[in-house]
Amino acid sequence: MWITPEEVLLANALWVSERANPFFILQRRKGHGKGGGITGLLVGTLDVVLDSSARVAPYRILHQTGDSQIFWSIACGSSRKEITEHWEWLETNLLQTLSIFDNDEDITTFVKGKIQGIIAEENKSRQTQEDEDPGKFREAALKMRKLFGMPEEEKLVNYYSCSYWKGRVPRQGWLYLSVNHLCFYSFLLGKEVTLVIQWTDVTQLDKNATLVFPESIRVSTRDTEHYFSMFLNINDTFKLMEQLANIAMRQLLDNEGFAADRSLPKPGKTLKNVSALKRDLDARAKNERYRALFRLTQDERLDGHTDCTLWTPFAKMHVVGQMFVSNNYICFASREEDLCQLIIPLREVSIVEKADSSSVLPSPLSISTKNKMTFLFANLKDRDFLVQRISDFLQRTPDNKEPSLNGQSETPSPGTPSLSPSPPSPMAKEPPQGQHYTPDLPTAKQGLLQIFHKDAPEDLGPKATKEKMKEESWNIHFFEYGRGVCMYRTSKTRELVLNGIPESLRGELWLLFSGALNEMATHPGYYAELVEQAMGRCTLATEEIERDLHRSMPEHHAFQNEMGIAALRRVLTAYAYRNPGIGYCQAMNIVTSVLLLYCTEEEAFWLLVALCERMLPDYYNTRVVGALVDQGVFEELTRECLPLLYEHMQELGVISTISLSWFLTLFLSVMPFDSAVLLVDCFFYEGIKVIFQVSLAVLHANMDQLLACTDEGEAMTILGRYLDNVVNKQTVSAPIPHLHALLTNGDEPPPEIDVFELIKASYEKFGSLRADVIEQMRFKQRLKVIQSLEDTAKRSVVRAIMTDSAFSIEELEELYVLFKAKHIMGCYWGSSTSAAERHDPSLPYLEQYRIDPAQFSELFSSLAPWSCGLHTHTLAIRMFRLLDQNKDGLINFKEFVTGLSGMYHGDMTEKLKLLYKLHLPPALCPEEAESALEATQFFTDDDTPPGEEVKEGGDPAASGDSEEKKEEKVKDYKYYLRMWAKEKEPKKETIKDLPRMNQEQFIELCKTLYNMFSEDPQEQELYHAIATVASLLLRIGEVGKKFSNNGAKKSEPQLPLPPPDDPPQAEREDSSGEASSGQSLISKALAEAQLETPPPPSGGSDEEAKDDTSVSSYSVVSSGSLQCEDIADDTVLIGCGKVGGGDERRRGSAPDGDWSITFEQILASLLTEQPLVDYFEKKGDIRSKMAACKAQRAVERQFSSSSDHELAQLST
Repeated sequence: MWITPEEVLLANALWVSERANPFFILQRRKGHGKGGGITGLLVGTLDVVLDSSARVAPYRILHQTGDSQIFWSIACGSSRKEITEHWEWLETNLLQTLSIFDNDEDITTFVKGKIQGIIAEENKSRQTQEDEDPGKFREAALKMRKLFGMPEEEKLVNYYSCSYWKGRVPRQGWLYLSVNHLCFYSFLLGKEVTLVIQWTDVTQLDKNATLVFPESIRVSTRDTEHYFSMFLNINDTFKLMEQLANIAMRQLLDNEGFAADRSLPKPGKTLKNVSALKRDLDARAKNERYRALFRLTQDERLDGHTDCTLWTPFAKMHVVGQMFVSNNYICFASREEDLCQLIIPLREVSIVEKADSSSVLPSPLSISTKNKMTFLFANLKDRDFLVQRISDFLQRTPDNKEPSLNGQSETPSPGTPSLSPSPPSPMAKEPPQGQHYTPDLPTAKQGLLQIFHKDAPEDLGPKATKEKMKEESWNIHFFEYGRGVCMYRTSKTRELVLNGIPESLRGELWLLFSGALNEMATHPGYYAELVEQAMGRCTLATEEIERDLHRSMPEHHAFQNEMGIAALRRVLTAYAYRNPGIGYCQAMNIVTSVLLLYCTEEEAFWLLVALCERMLPDYYNTRVVGALVDQGVFEELTRECLPLLYEHMQELGVISTISLSWFLTLFLSVMPFDSAVLLVDCFFYEGIKVIFQVSLAVLHANMDQLLACTDEGEAMTILGRYLDNVVNKQTVSAPIPHLHALLTNGDEPPPEIDVFELIKASYEKFGSLRADVIEQMRFKQRLKVIQSLEDTAKRSVVRAIMTDSAFSIEELEELYVLFKAKHIMGCYWGSSTSAAERHDPSLPYLEQYRIDPAQFSELFSSLAPWSCGLHTHTLAIRMFRLLDQNKDGLINFKEFVTGLSGMYHGDMTEKLKLLYKLHLPPALCPEEAESALEATQFFTDDDTPPGEEVKEGGDPAASGDSEEKKEEKVKDYKYYLRMWAKEKEPKKETIKDLPRMNQEQFIELCKTLYNMFSEDPQEQELYHAIATVASLLLRIGEVGKKFSNNGAKKSEPQLPLPPPDDPPQAEREDSSGEASSGQSLISKALAEAQLETPPPPSGGSDEEAKDDTSVSSYSVVSSGSLQCEDIADDTVLIGCGKVGGGDERRRGSAPDGDWSITFEQILASLLTEQPLVDYFEKKGDIRSKMAACKAQRAVERQFSSSSDHELAQLST
């Protein structure tokens, strides 16, 4: 390619000149190509270590004028062909022009200008992202694609110099991290190491430091472990690897592939060796941390952050921290944890102004809100720019009225305009109305607890007094720290939460601390619109919701009447409609019913959104992945905090059993309601860490008893009884009996445990848990859990089809891995169908992964036992059409195995039947064979058994008799059972059911057989045999045509097969012309098949020459010198009749429309030739094919140019 001219001082150092003229020199890198010796090895090693572009582009063109000692590099190339094209262009277009110039400087200026102009023209067609990437990085991306055979779609994110430990020896080289692969390349003194790992294959990623591997990164797959060390900055590398592995896991989980953020602002200055994708991923990581810290919505994007101080009026001091600015919020977090946190929505901001600077308060910024609160920031480095950014965001912010949170806000009417796009509808058409749809049902406009307690007499006991004191404490806190979303959040706030939120404020504070308040404020009317659209639809989710409605807190009187049940139905149905990816999952009903006790319907809906999509990610999908991940985290925390108990519990297998229900329902299903709701208070403020803390505290409190347990049941009983007796002695409402406690019997009631003491103990013993550490542990467990689920899916699929397939379990598992890898590769390298269509998690495991025709063709070429050269692709497409029974353009794994099983494990008849079908519709499309009417009718007609057709215009009396008989049969239910059982039985297709084959289809079949026999050890015998059989079948077809034309019967009688060596004389005389025309078509097709086969390579490397030790006789036949006449002379194709004059020749150029044969005739004819019988009875070995296909994925390849013996060892 042309490159921007660069100075080269030493033109001949490490380069060899191959061509030269007065102005240009074409050079080759030493050591490239044949020879090179020790110099080549040293130069190659130097290129890899120093990351020289000469490793990828070993050819270059230099420009030099006569007397100058300076050379200019103007072009480079990866192959001799590419660089020669550039050289010839220079000779043709510039050489004569340059000879006119008198001044050397003018020549150089002209050449540089010309080359830069060419580059500018080429860059116009390139994408903007490539232009954003620095030149050095684009060069590295080109190297990666060349070294590892990656397509253009594979985008490099970053590359690092490091060492890969091959055994006990470190190999210095370069690690390339792309969106979908981890690649490593090293070349040291002739030893070449190439490693390619898909991120979807990674099961574990660790950063560790040992004596053997100092400060290394371990990448684990199902098969092996790889160690990388000697990084310049190992932390940055490891973070990027985590991000890319996480993207891959997300792709496996819900098929969300990576999409670059096109709206990312361009950097002010060019960043050295940092790609646009790397900037994108860094921005994503910052956005995720920002959103998690302040509980913001998923679409919030951080614009920037800066150090500053915040004046805190409650403490009368300046707090040091950071200000974060995004498109909808200004946030502040103190440097010291829990000292102060602040969230200011821009929709609440009324004034932003720069205050006067002073020595005490430099660069101050004042922000006032509509609620008359003022926040004073200072020590801002670039205050003017910050004010401008905030001003820009304010101009884009719509002015929304925040709904009140005092429990009296009314649900917006359905006509209220929604700021969000319409919710995604999972249904393509309107489903039927459900039986529970009543649009005029009352809507819960306040918490159900408030509705059902409003008539209760006022309690003036000590518990009520305690509750009043809590409310007063919160009112004082609101006065000092503010109320609403702009409240200062400090350690005092957390202290109040841990002491319990009063019932009257619970709904308001849950909305505030979870961030659901912000989503509700920015989406007015969204819930009402959603309910209107979702209610009355009958889907799988609504059926599951109806089944679980009456199981949701049945002991609470709020859900013992239709009002509470209807509110719960509406919230769950609306969420299932909003997020069809989750729909509905068990445990959502329990959590939502608790939310409805303290919140309005709309508030409960937005709290459910916050729970499912942000606070408990992936908890409530079909495979509860998030809960399984946190279960693994809990086991890891138990091992670290309670090692002795962990060992014992692992032996009993208790941790995995108990923790799932704890996490999925936030203890609501295993603890009395009044106690569990206090944990929900803490959860909304602290996040998931408080659930881990309490879980560890429960285990710690029962440690002695658990260590004495001998089985799982005993441990479960101990923990269940303990949780049943966790009580809240401060509750003001009547105690609700816990269902689990009612069902538990015990001789002596165990002592009661105060829930406040349990929470206090959890903070004292395990309060050091940090949210960022939990996220790190979640990542590690997510790799394990998702890969474990993938393995489970593989085993389920294999079990489902092993009875219908002749492949072994091991072979089916290997085939599944290859099939899934092809599906995933198609998803991220582009395909004719979108990723969402190709992977549907709601489908059974057997149908989740599907491939399109292009991917099937690649797998077919690698795995099929029938190798047909260039004709293989055509055969693969026909096989795809045959297997794609539902005609959706995709086939699943079962259909794929069905096709392969017939080719590998069928008997001769089954294999021939498959080949026969591949040359009939629907496998053979009309463009390939246009005269296939009879066969098409066979595949499109209804499956009506012969003899049961209803005749039109029949006798009315007969019709009446049949109706009477039908009425008699109605009474006999056994008849219908028998008919149903008969319909359920799979219909076995016999060879008599196959349609007839016309002449054009037969020609295609012969062409396929001819290609199949190429490169076979017995190819000459097979060629002779198929020529004999083709000649015989042509005569049989002619005889059949004669009977068909002269006979009066509609159905053709089965013809006796004439002996191949002595056909009747009459047939030979009467049908010589027709037979000749058909045979000439066969001859022409076979000649074309010869020309389709690629000739053997004329030249190649020494390794290729060594591998090609035997020359096939087919290669000699297909050299191009053999003509159609030669085929006719050497075989019996044309031997049974002479071709007449020009008219007959013209008639022979078109197939005979009346000619046809049956499958039975083809089978009988092939049985007369032993070479063909042996070929189709030969059993194929798919294991070797799978091993070769797996090697193509480049799991690990290592080549050595110095040792053929070592190469042979590596290939085995």
